[in-house]
Amino acid sequence: MHIAGNVALITGGASGLGEATARHLHGRGATVVIFDRDAERGASIVAELGERAHAVAGDATTEADTHAAVEAAAAAGPLRILVACAGGAARSERTLHRDGTPHDLEFFRQIVDLNLVSAFNSLRLAAAAMATQDPPTDDPDGERGVIVTTASVAGYEGQIGQVAYASAKAGIIGMTLVAARDLAAVGIRVNTVAPGTIGTRAWDQAPPGVREGLEAKVPFPRRLGHPEEFAELVEHLIVNRYLNGETVRLDGAIRFDPK
Repeated sequence: MHIAGNVALITGGASGLGEATARHLHGRGATVVIFDRDAERGASIVAELGERAHAVAGDATTEADTHAAVEAAAAAGPLRILVACAGGAARSERTLHRDGTPHDLEFFRQIVDLNLVSAFNSLRLAAAAMATQDPPTDDPDGERGVIVTTASVAGYEGQIGQVAYASAKAGIIGMTLVAARDLAAVGIRVNTVAPGTIGTRAWDQAPPGVREGLEAKVPFPRRLGHPEEFAELVEHLIVNRYLNGETVRLDGAIRFDPK
């Protein structure tokens, strides 16, 4: 799949991994549509990028907002790329607290919605739009689009207090191959990146010593990952035509301890 000349919809595109991806794909010639709850930040990035950049404010967990974002992306040109980066976790919480109180059920639902539901919602609606387009005339495989979702190494070895987040990210990992098989009939590939500890701006708020402690656990290179390295991997998953149904860890070989 060519990046230049096509439209890339990026959920969660106003910060962190999504912002890095939007900037990177724009630099490769894509028209980018940043879909994020933070309307002000999205508009600021678009103003900086200039031509071939658009922002849509909304919530990727809702059908109406996500449908509007997909429509805006399709109106900007051939929608061939979706990168689903929306997600996160507000806090940690154990399955059973030390005082015997069980995990808050509503919080669990919120985290699953924010991560897994938002990824599936954007995937299904973007795929429906991609499927209506003819493949590029120069494409020998009949490929209509590429979807990249964002999991986490927590989906493999979540730590204490991450049961909601780890469950949601494991769901994205489990969804990847099935979605790739489902969408093979319409020529859409689906891949996932499972990042480890990536040094987004959120780490600027971390208490002293926390970042250094995490960096020391990464075998090599002994540092946090750069958001641009995530974006570079996304680019490869887009342009390599034989990568499909794959989840790729981006973690410097770290394996999380229990806590």
